[in-house]
Amino acid sequence: MTDKAWGPDPDWLAGLKREWLALIEVAVWGDLKSPKIGALSKFRKRVLDLGERLKSLSADRDWIPRERERLKNLLGSCLNLRDTLLLAERAAQDIDGGEDLDRLTRHMIALHRAITSDLRDHENAWARALETLNKDALDDDAD
Repeated sequence: MTDKAWGPDPDWLAGLKREWLALIEVAVWGDLKSPKIGALSKFRKRVLDLGERLKSLSADRDWIPRERERLKNLLGSCLNLRDTLLLAERAAQDIDGGEDLDRLTRHMIALHRAITSDLRDHENAWARALETLNKDALDDDAD
């Protein structure tokens, strides 16, 4: 595999970044309401965490010398991203009003679809590559 295979497609990542930027804009500046004290603040923190996980997914892994470790790091970033998305979605359940609720919902759904379906395809390919590398390492040890 080439180094390009060790990370998500840059165009796909750019789309995620655009959706996240739109989500953070409506989360911070939008007209949202919740009957629970602190719910909006908690949601905003979760959205910020989601952005940090997206950045981690797109990080350069050239500093990691072994291919196996690069893939393991990348797959770990995927897992963290999905976990953080789930936490953000749970926090969003406490938001139940405001003029921008529909906009918030659209951006959450778009990120959910991209992260849960598109990312899964990438993860499966990386997991297969990791299995191949692990098998090759075992074969080398047997020689």
